[in-house]
Amino acid sequence: MLLSPTTIDRDERHVMAIVNLTPDSFYASSRHAVLSDVERSIERSVAAGATIVDLGAYSSRPGAQDVDVEEEWRRMKVGLQAAHSVDCGVVLSLDTFRAEIVRRAVEEFGDVIVNDITAGEFDPMILEEVATRNLTYIAMHMRGTPSTMQSMTEYAEGVVKEVCDYFSERLEYFESRGIARERVILDPGFGFAKSVAQNYELMHGIGDLAALGCEVLCGVSRKSMIYKPLGITPEEALPGSLALAWEALRLGASILRVHDVEATRQVVELYKLYMGRR
Repeated sequence: MLLSPTTIDRDERHVMAIVNLTPDSFYASSRHAVLSDVERSIERSVAAGATIVDLGAYSSRPGAQDVDVEEEWRRMKVGLQAAHSVDCGVVLSLDTFRAEIVRRAVEEFGDVIVNDITAGEFDPMILEEVATRNLTYIAMHMRGTPSTMQSMTEYAEGVVKEVCDYFSERLEYFESRGIARERVILDPGFGFAKSVAQNYELMHGIGDLAALGCEVLCGVSRKSMIYKPLGITPEEALPGSLALAWEALRLGASILRVHDVEATRQVVELYKLYMGRR
């Protein structure tokens, strides 16, 4: 049985498992295309300790190509069918910026978390779906599109201030559209229109984001901010991913979006023990 997003404990630290339904994710081991593969991926993630499973059917890696709504839905439906065929006991999240994908998913499969890398900028109607259906909404900071974002890394006032200012304005806008602040989770968008140095500056600023009154999601798993400075590949970037997961928790993140659930769950449990929360 899948759990309702309303069951998410806001005082807990959550591991969100990445399940890519695309053929071109930057990390090859996260790609899943057929029903049986997706089912096994979800089962493994749940067994390893994930409390949220994030299904993505549209690659947002730098330089990714556009995918039309019908192809995105075809892929997403595979993931939704797989999740509902597994007795997984987790909350589902949909990594999409399209209102139509949310509408179809909720009408056919039930409530989900909406994980929107554009914070409602690409398809404003997604906010209508979120508000009308009273869904939990993850808003991410990005500039441009996946194909242009890496040329848009100029932050005159500093990346932390500009990202916080952006979210402050968006939160007011969300509220004007009927989305309560307590239903919004903020994702600073590591790697999206940020240089390597800016990503680390932004990591330092997680506390500033949390001060806006929302939970913060951190997604740095196996990203280029880890493997490029070290001169390694995404496949070799697990130790760096875990180091930054601990730091994100320490600075105030409550959700870690990752490829490696079991290893990250160990980090979370040790962090809780270290902080005296066990």
